[in-house]
Amino acid sequence: MGAPKRRLRTSCLAVVLLAITANSAFANDIDIDGQEGVASYYSDRFQGALTASGEAFDQQALTAAHPSLPFGSKVLVTRPDTGQEVEVLINDRGPFVQGRIIDLSKRAARALGMLRRGTAPVMVTLLD
Repeated sequence: MGAPKRRLRTSCLAVVLLAITANSAFANDIDIDGQEGVASYYSDRFQGALTASGEAFDQQALTAAHPSLPFGSKVLVTRPDTGQEVEVLINDRGPFVQGRIIDLSKRAARALGMLRRGTAPVMVTLLD
């Protein structure tokens, strides 16, 4: 095998190892007591767009974007002010607005009663 192929293989391996290491560290981003902050939800203009996980975004799925939790993580999102809650699957990265901790699909936002407001205080608890 030539030097360029060896370098490419070594570079790919390094990226995979970095991703595995980072992914396991991200699971600790939310501790047993949860993470408190503000939730928002996706604009309709993202319907069908590819998420960071490679899936097409669907406003009617119970999904969400989180800055660091591994894709496929299930979280419980609770509104402390109303007691409403919804379980969602993390399949994207975001939100990219300071102070917000999770971006929800429209279906998840509806379950939390936050469609009119656009944002709501929430607690995010890792389930798995």
